[in-house]
Amino acid sequence: MELSCFSCHKINQFSGKVGFRDECLGCHADLHSCKNCQFYDVKSYNECRENSADVVREKDRANYCDYFTPRQGANHQEDEKARLKAAAEALFKK
Repeated sequence: MELSCFSCHKINQFSGKVGFRDECLGCHADLHSCKNCQFYDVKSYNECRENSADVVREKDRANYCDYFTPRQGANHQEDEKARLKAAAEALFKK
């Protein structure tokens, strides 16, 4: 399994689950954090699309959330931002 760090975008490889104390090989940021989870969404209540999860204040720090699921893809939010920007430019292009 591969997980791209939210901080430096370095790809980290795992043979099993991401551990609670795993750190990025590039910048040593915590990997088992909200910002690396597929449920992380800044537009959602408590910035999490999983409504049963406990509130986590520090989204970039390690936590013990049982709903943590590693984000798929290199950087989901950046990809979504680029896709939306391209769609807006295409819409208003003359």
